[in-house]
Amino acid sequence: MSPAGGVRGAPEPVDLLLRGGSAVTMDAAGTVLPDAALAVRHGTIVWIGASSDADGRFTAARTIDAGGHFMLPGLVDTHFHTGQQLLRGKLAQLARRRQLKIPIWRNYLIPFEAALSEEDVHLSGLVGYGNLLSVGTTCFAEAGGPHPDEMGLAAREIGIRGIIARSTLDDADGLPDGATLSTGQAVEENLRLVKNWGVPSEENRVGAWLALRQLIVSSAELWDTFADLSKETGARIHIHLAEGTYEVDYATEHWGQRPAEHLDATGFLGPGVHAAHSVLLTDDELRMYQSNKVSVAHCPMGNFLIGPPKIPQMLRLGIEVGLGTDGASSGSLDLFQAVRASWVALQSHFATPWHARGEISLESLFAAATIGGARALGLGAWTGSLEVGKRADVILVQSQTWDLQPVTDAAFTVARSVTGRDVDTVVVDGKVVLDGRELVHVDEERLRARLAERLPVIMSRFETLIGAA
Repeated sequence: MSPAGGVRGAPEPVDLLLRGGSAVTMDAAGTVLPDAALAVRHGTIVWIGASSDADGRFTAARTIDAGGHFMLPGLVDTHFHTGQQLLRGKLAQLARRRQLKIPIWRNYLIPFEAALSEEDVHLSGLVGYGNLLSVGTTCFAEAGGPHPDEMGLAAREIGIRGIIARSTLDDADGLPDGATLSTGQAVEENLRLVKNWGVPSEENRVGAWLALRQLIVSSAELWDTFADLSKETGARIHIHLAEGTYEVDYATEHWGQRPAEHLDATGFLGPGVHAAHSVLLTDDELRMYQSNKVSVAHCPMGNFLIGPPKIPQMLRLGIEVGLGTDGASSGSLDLFQAVRASWVALQSHFATPWHARGEISLESLFAAATIGGARALGLGAWTGSLEVGKRADVILVQSQTWDLQPVTDAAFTVARSVTGRDVDTVVVDGKVVLDGRELVHVDEERLRARLAERLPVIMSRFETLIGAA
């Protein structure tokens, strides 16, 4: 972990210096520095090494004492639904009144999103992205939702790194007004979004992608057009794929092929495709993912309710796999918890029945929440690990709580025992955005008041829409 300049003598000016923490860098060598310092200038990590080696080397505009903390790369949520943030717990409440209709996404999630105003989505963004930062996530990939410009404005305002996207459906009956677009409108809106916001890059903290909801609700023309648009604009395509048995039944009925087989046959699959869930895949379909360089968002809190996703096989094939929360409608946005839930479930499916251990390690799943997630989104060159030359997306996590003691192996403790609520400080693009567990760029009291005022209005409208009022 070498310096980028700074000859001993005159101290080198930097914007931020973090020192004294135990750094789990998530670099290729698995470097862990027990007493580290990290220097940031113009949003970039310019030096990382032992704290003692930082003495006299830098003069910092701000120095943060990271003693008693783990110093980690920010986590990366590769599948997030901004428009569903305010649904947390609502479906459970409805289920206590009556039997929910299946599938949930069609009967509740899309109608809820369709009824949101621009103001509602901006509020959802501030609440959701604040939630992400508070549990250590510094980057998210939106699955596609309503009013994506409001998502982008909220992301810029709160300081998180993100990829915004428009929910795109052009071939669905029985959905409320606002849920679907014509094919022409869908193409126009997605192209406008990408042109206005640009694709994500090292210089562009909040960028845009294309997004297609599902095979069942989007026309063949739209899928073909988006494949061309992706190549023209450089924007990747975020999709839901192999998520439910209904999807397999639909594909086999219409095309005589499974969903991924059909998309491979049409030439849609490629390195610009980011496929969320990807649970119900055969070995042949996995090889299609591999040969086409499709990346995957593994959402453990929901995926294991569908079936055992073949994550060990994906990793062996070199498929880029990141972790996702699937948004707050399914519960917590804490990726630390998602790592452990995934590890236990994968062990029980792929190793324990054969009295085997180590089919997949905690550390490899934590990698999927950091550098693996960044690579799955095409951002691995500038985020996902603590390395010189990368953007400074860093989190400080309390390491002295009794629940973590003793800390014998920092990488094990981080992967096995840390939770999002242990996160104390968050830096994105070299700027502190969470300080002492308080959001820096929003007034939390005003945000809570705004949420309390608006939520009853949103829920009343939603219940009327679905006939539950």
